[in-house]
Amino acid sequence: MTDQAISKLTPVVGVKDACIAVGRPRATHYRWHRKSPAPARPSRPRRPQPRALSDEERQGLLDVLHSQRFCDVAPVEVWATLIDEGIYLASVPTMYRVLHAHGEIRERRRQRTHPATVKPELVATAANECWSWDITKLLGPEKWTYYYLYVILDIFSRYAVGWMVASVESAELAKRLIAGTCTSQRVERDQLTIHADRGSSMASKPVAHLLADLGVTKSHSRPHVSNDNPYSESQFKTFKYRPNFPGRFGCIEDARAHCQRFFRWYNFEHRHAGIALLTPAEVHHGRATEVIAARAHVLMNAYAANPERFVRKPPVPRELPVASWINKPDEKEDAAH
Repeated sequence: MTDQAISKLTPVVGVKDACIAVGRPRATHYRWHRKSPAPARPSRPRRPQPRALSDEERQGLLDVLHSQRFCDVAPVEVWATLIDEGIYLASVPTMYRVLHAHGEIRERRRQRTHPATVKPELVATAANECWSWDITKLLGPEKWTYYYLYVILDIFSRYAVGWMVASVESAELAKRLIAGTCTSQRVERDQLTIHADRGSSMASKPVAHLLADLGVTKSHSRPHVSNDNPYSESQFKTFKYRPNFPGRFGCIEDARAHCQRFFRWYNFEHRHAGIALLTPAEVHHGRATEVIAARAHVLMNAYAANPERFVRKPPVPRELPVASWINKPDEKEDAAH
């Protein structure tokens, strides 16, 4: 009906006003009533390429490539071998075209396959259940001069349980730091999982043997996946984005002094958003419940003094998360399995 109305109105008021009258966009009208394309010309049969091989020559070439002598040899080597024997059958591209026409262009060698790396899924519900560790570079006084900051972080409390600044990145130094930190934190066998990326020190044999001796479970990130080590990466960002972080350190003692101040602030003064704005030390040493209760008391007093200032409900402090995850499983995936 709309098309008929536009057809009747067009000779009187024009296409534009006719479309406005019936409420149809003009572009839609033109698109629906576009003239049909002209009929395609009948395709002419392609002329045979005068330089092309004849059917007999193509079959002869294919027989040579299929022969026991050349069935496992690349076409370019077949061409070179025949040329050295005074025989020319076809160019190398022609050999590939003939093979491609018969579906024989593929990798024929056995290929090594690697199984898909498993996504690490780690959880901590208390301190000293799961640690994350990593190494970052600090710029020294001159170009190409670096110091290396090793940090071990508890993922539940975000407490830096161990750190060290060294002039080299070394598996032996990492081994010494991990062993000392496990001793200072009184870690027992089969209590702890320690996660790291796949750096040379993290995946080294000395560290792996140490963890096995201590009864510590090791975990590694997937290759080229930085998100598998989020706690260490986030802590390094906090470290390097502090206002007093220098562009370069004058010497290694300067770097160690700076880190001493930073980790004192980070562990005992920094209110961490991921742990209910508590300090890592409060969570790590079991004072979180006491601090949250004191905050609740202060907020209730504020509400009692001025209830009109709290429109929706009485204020309550944030609760400490019950668990910290590295790659928390998706509930949908769990339901599917």
